[in-house]
Amino acid sequence: MTKGSRKSRRRQKAQARPEQDRSAPAQRPAPTFRWRTAALLAIGAGALFFLLASGLSWFKTSGTSQPTREAGLSFVGSQACSGCHQAETRLWQSSQHRHAMDHANDTSVRGDFNDAAFEYAGTRSRFFRQDGRFLVETDGPDGKLATFEVKYTFGIDPLQQYLIEFPDGRVQALSIAWDTRPKEQGGQRWFHLYPDGAITHDDPLHWTKLNQNWNFMCAECHSTGVLKGYDAGKDTFATTFSEISVGCEACHGAGSRHVAWARGKPASRGVDDGLLVAFDERTGITWSALAGTMTPTRSAPPAALRKEVETCGRCHARRGQLSEDWTPGRPLSETHQVALLDRQHFHADGQMRDDEETYNYAPFKQSRMFAKGVTCSDCHDPHSATLKAPGDGVCAQCHAPEKYQSTAHRHHADVSPPPGCPSCHMPERRYMVVDRRHDHGFRIPRPDLSVQIGTPNACNECHRGKSAMWAARQVETWFGMEGRGHQTWASAFHAVWSEAADAQALLAAIAGSGDAPGIVRASALAELPVPDFDLIRRALSDPDPLVRLGALDGLEGVAPEQLWSLASLRLSDPVRGVRIRAADLLAAVPSAQQPAADRDKFAWAAAEFVAAQRLNADRPDARTALGGFFARQANASEAEIEYRAALRLDPSFTAAAVNLSDLYRQLGRESDCEQVLREALATSAQDASLHHALGLALVRKQRNEGALDELRQAASLAPGQAHYAYVYAVGLNANGRRDDALAVLKESLRAHPNSPELLSAALNLSREKGDVVAALAYAERLSKLMPDDSRLADLVKELKR
Repeated sequence: MTKGSRKSRRRQKAQARPEQDRSAPAQRPAPTFRWRTAALLAIGAGALFFLLASGLSWFKTSGTSQPTREAGLSFVGSQACSGCHQAETRLWQSSQHRHAMDHANDTSVRGDFNDAAFEYAGTRSRFFRQDGRFLVETDGPDGKLATFEVKYTFGIDPLQQYLIEFPDGRVQALSIAWDTRPKEQGGQRWFHLYPDGAITHDDPLHWTKLNQNWNFMCAECHSTGVLKGYDAGKDTFATTFSEISVGCEACHGAGSRHVAWARGKPASRGVDDGLLVAFDERTGITWSALAGTMTPTRSAPPAALRKEVETCGRCHARRGQLSEDWTPGRPLSETHQVALLDRQHFHADGQMRDDEETYNYAPFKQSRMFAKGVTCSDCHDPHSATLKAPGDGVCAQCHAPEKYQSTAHRHHADVSPPPGCPSCHMPERRYMVVDRRHDHGFRIPRPDLSVQIGTPNACNECHRGKSAMWAARQVETWFGMEGRGHQTWASAFHAVWSEAADAQALLAAIAGSGDAPGIVRASALAELPVPDFDLIRRALSDPDPLVRLGALDGLEGVAPEQLWSLASLRLSDPVRGVRIRAADLLAAVPSAQQPAADRDKFAWAAAEFVAAQRLNADRPDARTALGGFFARQANASEAEIEYRAALRLDPSFTAAAVNLSDLYRQLGRESDCEQVLREALATSAQDASLHHALGLALVRKQRNEGALDELRQAASLAPGQAHYAYVYAVGLNANGRRDDALAVLKESLRAHPNSPELLSAALNLSREKGDVVAALAYAERLSKLMPDDSRLADLVKELKR
């Protein structure tokens, strides 16, 4: 059974757009809404169409939160640390962290500003200097050539971007970057971060637009002690930072207490050195080879909370910001919403997709290395961020060279030099055109999975002229059928993403597995086509906050009266992100129906949810999330304000338009509902969700011809959305076009053969037509998907008679 048949796809976590890198070009924004629908076998097609038009479907997005700084702490700057920590400071001075951002000057700027020119999409940009300033003449927000001053540099290797400040405090990242690599490697040139597109001023990815904004997209991870300072009333920024680049306190936290401790008299110093976290996970730890196998083993089990991984994950994870009140060493979910594995950003086996940033947090948390207790500084020097040994030396710290660097293991004796460990276990992805980044999943190459489900594999990264089948046979010849690796969940995620009939069982097995990594179990819970309440109850008490969050995501679409007994326990969760998600889920439960003992807990968590959206009030997704929250709280006036604010920020943010139109539907303001959708279609004519919502609006106004045209366009524009085809077919049938409706259903069933919605409708219409053979076929297919449904079993028997 597909999740779309009973509830929405798992919500896309849009607050702070976690898929955005803080130094990277933004990806094209995706719709951020979720469906709530019901498909009932017993309801006739015409009646069901009326109910749909009356609003059984509606949309909602997610959101983010507002900060408080820990009392008594202040940032002191890296210079204050350098007196005592000279060796660490020397290492840091040469790091990319140190050069993550800088003022534009003769020392920091690496690009050619000697009247250099670059042409892209019909615009000739010019880079030059004047009166000691670095300037660029390029297309501005209106598409016309204008001259802008470069205020800051961004990054240093293998590329450098440039930031331009506007009078309202907005800082924007220019999409033309400088390739800092040597000329013989193709560098020392200007290039565009979207070389295959034609990004002009009216495109959401233009450098002057929302998705290239430093204040939100980049600042937190390229500077230290950042406070965004957005004024929603004035739509201006007053962003500040304590240090322009990634300094000591970006990882260790505000250092005023530690500095005061260090400057105090030795005799008066207490045990508490004032640091917010002690990165002591490797203290006293040794790795030794397991007797007879050369398998490295940690001398002590790892802690459940990996302080280093959670701290590094603040910037090396795909995540959205919930609060600026971040403290190192605590679970990342306390102040950030971590993206789980989904089809938009990951392959079914957990690898990052090629067109996405390679954030290391999610791949590493899927790895056997993480499971066994390896942490970031086992491989990387924490201050220079370089590897602790050259070449394969970093792996040889634990993995015996005599075994793993032998021809018997590598099987490439004819290659000189032989491929290193990363070639097979950490394949590269190229991002931002020139930036090569390694996957940190430490996977065993699986060309057999490439054959089965189309995931990429390291073998064919090199052997591009060979097939995946060839590579799979070669690997099997070398290693046999054993040793498939730690990552064993590809078939389960592929099943749900391809709407396979066995998706529920496969995902449930992963979600309930004691061996699967937490981030994978969380993702499986969130992707379950039908909530498994026993699994979810256990997961809601899991020590890993990500698993608890996945369990809450798995409750999406469950009726409010069922939700409270499950989700309310997490309103007082020790991790803020979990509390916020619980409040989001429970918002539709009226206060009068909440147990008296829980009302204060809900009020507190709800306030945190609202604060999370207010922090990101500069983003249409956060404003839409807050609007949805208010709508579920029956606060229509505040919901309308938030939806309207989202559309002012970005008229092309269609989720806000759809949500606002649905709010007007609930208020009986059908003319306003139609107007909002038509205004949105003027800027987003190819958005299927807008056509679908407008179709339903026109049905309610009894303008059936126009409604069917809009529903047809929605189904045509988004063939991957079975629900759109289903509603279009129901509409056709309600207008006396049963054969056309069956044709639409049959066509959509080719792509969605296990959709209960489509099968139920096809079954009903076939019975109405008197086509018992077809009806029986659909009923039997449905019965396989829902074997416990006694009504279906009885119907199959009846049709057979």
